[in-house]
Amino acid sequence: MNKSIGLFRDIGPGIVIAATGLGAGDMIAATVAGARYGTALLWAAVLGAVMKYVMNEGLARWQLATGTTLLEGWIQRLPKLFSLYFFIYLLLWTFIVAAALIAATGLAAHALFPAVSVETWGVIHSLLAAVLVMSGSYALLEVLMKVFMALMMVVVITCAVMVAPETSGIMAGLFRPSIPDGSVLFILGVIGGVGGSVTLLCYGYWIRECNWTTRKDLNKSRKDLAVAYTLTGLFGIAIMIVSAGVSPEEVTGTKMALAVAQRLEDVVGPLGMWCFLVGFWAAVFSSMLGVWQGVPYLFADFINRYTWRGTRSVEIDSTSLPYRGYLLYIAIPPMLLLLADKPVWLVITYAVAGAFFMPLLGITLIYMNNRTAWLGDLRNGALANLTLVISVLVFGLLLLDIASRQFGWNLPAA
Repeated sequence: MNKSIGLFRDIGPGIVIAATGLGAGDMIAATVAGARYGTALLWAAVLGAVMKYVMNEGLARWQLATGTTLLEGWIQRLPKLFSLYFFIYLLLWTFIVAAALIAATGLAAHALFPAVSVETWGVIHSLLAAVLVMSGSYALLEVLMKVFMALMMVVVITCAVMVAPETSGIMAGLFRPSIPDGSVLFILGVIGGVGGSVTLLCYGYWIRECNWTTRKDLNKSRKDLAVAYTLTGLFGIAIMIVSAGVSPEEVTGTKMALAVAQRLEDVVGPLGMWCFLVGFWAAVFSSMLGVWQGVPYLFADFINRYTWRGTRSVEIDSTSLPYRGYLLYIAIPPMLLLLADKPVWLVITYAVAGAFFMPLLGITLIYMNNRTAWLGDLRNGALANLTLVISVLVFGLLLLDIASRQFGWNLPAA
């Protein structure tokens, strides 16, 4: 009993990173895969969760071994051009992702309460998230994220049970991996789409909030991440099962989630539709909360390192001017994109921006976490290196596919 209580007491930052990573993009990737290929690609959700676990474990291991965040490590140990590239990338990524989340929360809330417009709901959610971050603490964020994660899991699993196809098909999709004709790009989308991208870096700041700062805390972090990415994998599996069970009409963007909700109403009645819409709202608003609270740490960390030229350790202070200034940059200026009529370029840039980061993260973890002089006996093992190499290849292929479709490159058909 005491061991069980201790386990749950150590679970926290992982839930925050999982709830942040599970957003509209994850639901869309899993929904499209389920609509096209049924339960055949369930294994891809599991593989994607494993890859994200390995990357985040490597990030945590670096920080607990060296005492510096991965971003600090990039600034201190890699060429300055690298960190400058990331800083510019962060500014662009933040603006695009914030705009996408504002639009997605507006769409989700409008689907539940259509009397208020999508734009108004988006503005309300953005300002509410900013107020919660400014007036609250990490402890409040963790509680809210646990509530949202529980809500999401109950909703999607309930919906999956309502419409699940034959058990044999689910078991085959999980334990007998297959690659149906034309499915390679959808597999890459599920693997790369479930679990977040740049937000993985925020985990280092959240474990500091829990005072996990030394090597002895690594086992806590590993348990924390194992629970988080188990839930991430289950979420992707459940979404694909729901989509396979109701066969929604394929549409673009976040409207795919609404198409699933409509089909659930047709198949199991209004309860199914409302359950799914509540889960969709919880997914996108929890992502917004995580981004609004976590990403300003990256900006403040960068400013701190260059202001003090590496002579002062990072202070975890969400009341600092760089942190709050960047929070306002996330919450307010991207609202302007709501005025655009169907900003297709926003969706394109969002996809490309997210795809760029994961190969970059994987490559740096292979390079930095293999240095005995830096990590000692906590350097990468053979299995971690193999998984990271596979992850870099998979995310690299995903990036290449996105680029080819947007720029008209002719690649061999899969």
